[in-house]
Amino acid sequence: MKRILVLGVLVGVGALSLTVAAQRGGPDQPKVVEVDKIKDNLFVLKGGGGNTAAFITANGVVLVDTKNPGWGQPLLEKVKTLTSKPITMVINTHTHPDHVSGQLEFSGTIEYVSHENTKTNMQKLDDFKKNAKALPTRTFKDKLSVLSGNDRIDLYYFGPAHTNGDAWVVFPALRVMHGGDAFAGKNVPLVDMGNGGSGVKYPETLMNVYKGVSGVDTIITGHANTTMVWADLKQYADFNSDFLTWVRAEIKAGKTPDQAAAEYKVPDKYPGYTANLPPFFGGMPGYLKGMYTELGAK
Repeated sequence: MKRILVLGVLVGVGALSLTVAAQRGGPDQPKVVEVDKIKDNLFVLKGGGGNTAAFITANGVVLVDTKNPGWGQPLLEKVKTLTSKPITMVINTHTHPDHVSGQLEFSGTIEYVSHENTKTNMQKLDDFKKNAKALPTRTFKDKLSVLSGNDRIDLYYFGPAHTNGDAWVVFPALRVMHGGDAFAGKNVPLVDMGNGGSGVKYPETLMNVYKGVSGVDTIITGHANTTMVWADLKQYADFNSDFLTWVRAEIKAGKTPDQAAAEYKVPDKYPGYTANLPPFFGGMPGYLKGMYTELGAK
């Protein structure tokens, strides 16, 4: 099973690389960044990879995630339509190229911040081996607060989920949190076990967030087209907990990961949820193979 899992991770990483390459777009393909206003000084910039948050502070702009390769300049141009203030800080929620690669095109004095595991994972990426200046220069283990007053941002780590370095980014004065791909949308999660993600720990981590963070009304997700509310996080934790229970039952029933993947249907009590995983990391069969391995199934 471990050999199969490793192969699945390698295939998934290859698929992720190909998809990222495809999303860079050709020279004639416009790179359009769309804007959703969340608060007077907080915006979600969509397109070209993961959702980017742009937080306009007293002294500059803080970005949360920076999109795919080739999207750094379009992102910078869009920020200029919102404010004349410079970008002073970038926070990376995790290591994946569709959330970190845009910053390879940035210049000037910018502080890069991430969880310590995310920096370690980013250092393995070829683009960052060549451009270490865009790597995080400040990291944290469990919690870190940056800036102050109404500009304060609280960063939390509650355990492995999408990766082993998922940062939850809270804007306390605005009652908003960016969940990155640990809460990408209402779907079976995409888990990068090659970078320390865990399908078994996922529901526990989500509940740790739900119990450990207060004062949040709105959640910016990693990829969904709309924001979520705080109750959606609890529902997502329950969804993943039920999924884990189902996986344990499939193992007990002697089902193979492929058989289980073919049989899975989203429970009716979770309307709007999907189970159509992309091919990254082996799709649904690959995810289940990883969970089987985590649970000690032969």
